[in-house]
Amino acid sequence: MSGSNVWSRSRDKLRIFTELVGQCAEEASVYGKCVAATTTSKRELKKDLCAKEFAALKTCFTNAAKKRMK
Repeated sequence: MSGSNVWSRSRDKLRIFTELVGQCAEEASVYGKCVAATTTSKRELKKDLCAKEFAALKTCFTNAAKKRMK
């Protein structure tokens, strides 16, 4: 396996990821704000504190990826 192929595939995946983030900007923003709000004052992020927001972001990514493959 050539090293250049690995980097090429990595670049392609990053490009796809940035496209998906762009399509889910609102959901990513809401999730990021939730994480930031729950980790102020050096508190640790606890499981499921932002589960609803994460689920919305995951759904958006999944739907955007499905549209991209069509």
